[in-house]
Amino acid sequence: MSRPPTTRRVRTLAIIAVVLVALALPLTLRAFWLQSGLFAMAAVISAIGLTLLVGRSGQLSLGHAFFVAIGAYGYCYLAGDPSSPLASGLGLPPVLALLGAVLAAGLAGALFSPISGRLRGIYLGLASLGLVFLGQHILFNAVPLTGGYNGRNAEPFSLFGFSFSDGTPEGLTVLGVQFGGLERLWYLGLLLVGVSWWCARNLVRSRPGRALATIRDSEVAAGVMGVNVPRYKAAAFIVSSMYAALGGVLMALVFGRIVPESFGLTMSVDFLVMIVIGGIGSVGGAVVGAALVTLLPLVLNRYSDLLPLLAQPGSSGISAADLSRIIYGLAIVLILLFAHDGLAGLGRRLGSSFRRNADGPGSPDRPMSDSPTTKELAR
Repeated sequence: MSRPPTTRRVRTLAIIAVVLVALALPLTLRAFWLQSGLFAMAAVISAIGLTLLVGRSGQLSLGHAFFVAIGAYGYCYLAGDPSSPLASGLGLPPVLALLGAVLAAGLAGALFSPISGRLRGIYLGLASLGLVFLGQHILFNAVPLTGGYNGRNAEPFSLFGFSFSDGTPEGLTVLGVQFGGLERLWYLGLLLVGVSWWCARNLVRSRPGRALATIRDSEVAAGVMGVNVPRYKAAAFIVSSMYAALGGVLMALVFGRIVPESFGLTMSVDFLVMIVIGGIGSVGGAVVGAALVTLLPLVLNRYSDLLPLLAQPGSSGISAADLSRIIYGLAIVLILLFAHDGLAGLGRRLGSSFRRNADGPGSPDRPMSDSPTTKELAR
């Protein structure tokens, strides 16, 4: 059922307004908010990939951090200085390094896809969890490639001679604001998020997306309908891995230096929290959930001196990270009890209610989304 013209216009205007505001934010935001926003963008890209895998094809993965690490370290190695004494690289142009890191993660996903095609549910989750421990072992011990415990630096990104880093010889001033590395990376992050969102939305609405939804609901029914179940499940894992790697590349560019501890089990759990809170299977929900989970601890830590329950960084007591996880836990419990389809489903219901009130009594209800609820996926 298509949207009414008025609804489409409102939606289009809302998207245009959000884009314009996002483009103007570097003119007003300070460095902390720009960096936090970039962290959220990196998480958004990776979370979109995970919601396509878990929510659309029904494959539970606890190894998302492994593919994020491939993207981050793959970029650092491919673009790294070959003459570096600690962690060498190939010295490729940053654009080729980005593409190479994403393709390397896709290859890793393809190698793991036969396992994902044979397992399902918690068994697949446990198998993918092994990737995280394998990745941690490699990151700590492959010193020439990863730098070991100390990590390695990420080469600044550049495109057609334009650098996205601080300290570059060319100056860039927009409306009286000096654009440094964070301001430049902001627009690169917006571009990557926009492309990722657009591709994911088209995939969900396409024939392969509907095939993945059929596999999620019933593999037997999908096979009877002529869907090549192993092939589509493998494709979903590959696409999800490439999304994770792209988010890892952006994360490495924002941090400037990456260490193995960042890509452990905690990161994989955080990604699952993002898509559960946002709404499993919803691309927009993944965006909202990733932004919430990423920004909440940063904001709480920033304003810890104003909140009586929080301890100052470095002191004993409840830290910003601890309070954030308590809030996430409460949010998940509330979602399981009252909003099985997450914030995205809640937003859809509020929007439908608003449209019914605007159209008057007797207006037809909109069809419900085919995204699974948290309880349905658990079954």
